Parts: sequence; C-alpha cells; structure tokens
Amino acid sequence: MPEFLASWPFWLTFGFLYLGATVRGQAMYWAGRVVTEQTLRRTHPAAGWLRRIHDWLEGGGADRGITAIRRWGLFAVPLSYLTVGFQSMIQVAAGVLRITWPRYSLAQVPGALAWAAIYSTIGWAVWEAALAAAAGSPLALGALLSVVVVLLATFAMHRRKERRAASVLLVAADRDGGRGPDDAAARASHPDR
Repeated sequence: MPEFLASWPFWLTFGFLYLGATVRGQAMYWAGRVVTEQTLRRTHPAAGWLRRIHDWLEGGGADRGITAIRRWGLFAVPLSYLTVGFQSMIQVAAGVLRITWPRYSLAQVPGALAWAAIYSTIGWAVWEAALAAAAGSPLALGALLSVVVVLLATFAMHRRKERRAASVLLVAADRDGGRGPDDAAARASHPDR
C-alpha cells in the first residue's frame, strides 16, 4: 500500500479508495457516453468507412465490454471491479450502450465497495508480492508468463469457436435464402420443410 495510505485509519483508507473507484468508473462511463452521443448527434455519413463507424457506435459495436454487458446485464458492472483491465472496457461500454446514469451508478456501488475492501486489506499486499516475486525470481516470472500465455490461448480458441459457429449460421441462412425455419411463408411455399 502506498505510504500515505498506510498511515491512515482503515475506514479513511477504505473511503478514499471507494471514492477513487467511483470517480474513475464515472469518468470512464461518461467518456464512453459523451463521445458516442456527440458522434451520433453531429455526424450523418451516407456511405463508406464513416458510415460503418457511425453504425458501429449506434448499434453498440462488438467489443468485449459490450458483449459482456449484453450477456450478463448490469451484473457485469460490479463484477468488472474484480478484474484488471476488463473493468475499463465494461465502464466505457456502459456509456457507449447509453445505459441510464442512475442505473449505471447503482450497479457501480457494490463493485466499488468490493474493490475498496480488497485494496484496503489484502489487495495491495498481494499485488506487491506478485510484482516482487516476478522481478526477483526467473521461475516466478516464467510462471506468470505461462499463465498469461494460457489465458491468451484460451481466449483465442474461444474466439475461433465463436467465428466458426457464426459462419455456419451464415451459410445456413444463405441456403434458406435468409429465412429461418420459423418463417411461415417459407413453410407454405415449401411444404417439405
């Protein structure tokens, strides 16, 4: 823990860290929201890459934070505080998706409380121990790099599996002429379906 926080009473340290987590989360949320709002309001491209960007912003895009919020709803916001790096993506994604400020702020409270509790107790000690172990021991550094490689490989395999599934669905949709199996007109014109 930084020296200036170590000398403070626990509740003051906890409150400071909670406030810091809340302010940072709000800043990330508003950065995503304002940039998206201003872009959508001030631009109306007709074609080309600008139109694709406009459509991406309007539709929410496809990055991981947006996908997580769409999959898990607002539960992704407090859970993101238990991660490193992914937290920023979720907070910006909440702004890009234009989740209302009161809903985002309420969802943020348990996450910021958990973050403050972790870092005002064992969080800094664990972080400093991991950095010291990695810096002082080639074996610890190798183990840390191995964990990172395994996580990246797992993520890459998961993405590849999702792409294959999406391409299979596109091929099936092309074969059906874009109609799904529940399309009544398709069933009427092709009784064997």
